[in-house]
Amino acid sequence: MGMRYQYVVILKKKSERVSDAFSILLCLLSAISFLLSALHALRTMPTAGWLSAGLALLLIIGVAFNVIARIRRRSGVRYRYWLLVAAIGWIGTSSTPWVGVFFFLLAFLEYQTKRPLEIGFDQDRIVMNTLIKRRFDWTLFNNVILKDGLLTLDFKDNRLLQREVADDEDEDDADEEEFNAYCRERLDAIKPSFME
Repeated sequence: MGMRYQYVVILKKKSERVSDAFSILLCLLSAISFLLSALHALRTMPTAGWLSAGLALLLIIGVAFNVIARIRRRSGVRYRYWLLVAAIGWIGTSSTPWVGVFFFLLAFLEYQTKRPLEIGFDQDRIVMNTLIKRRFDWTLFNNVILKDGLLTLDFKDNRLLQREVADDEDEDDADEEEFNAYCRERLDAIKPSFME
């Protein structure tokens, strides 16, 4: 997250499967489009036809490789490189290059959906590493608690954020009681100055 925080809580991601399915679909549709373009272009412009066919084949092999890797490892794979290949194909070989710009944007967003959502807690504020970092002063909260793998941020304006915490792989991380004591201490520290 760039800055050092007293505590960093990593939340579970829910959108990876949807993002993967969407990326696969778009890459395969691009490959089909490139193949159709190649069949048409081979008669009139053989070089452009072979280029489109090569891009289509590269996309199909890349997506197949990622799908197999996902099945074997059961861990996240990235499709952003294949979306970038599709973007280059759309810009370089099609009559609709603006679609390539859309694919560049999707490649960037695919990275964002796969990046773990981290929430940093320090003396002055709470920071979420969303697409645009969101910073919240402790004065905006009624309560912040981590219980049974569920982080709850209770805002004073009646908003409530509850999200599941990612599985803890590091055993040296702080436990829930220690984290909750820190949050209570921060909330208690701002109460006197806030009420004056």
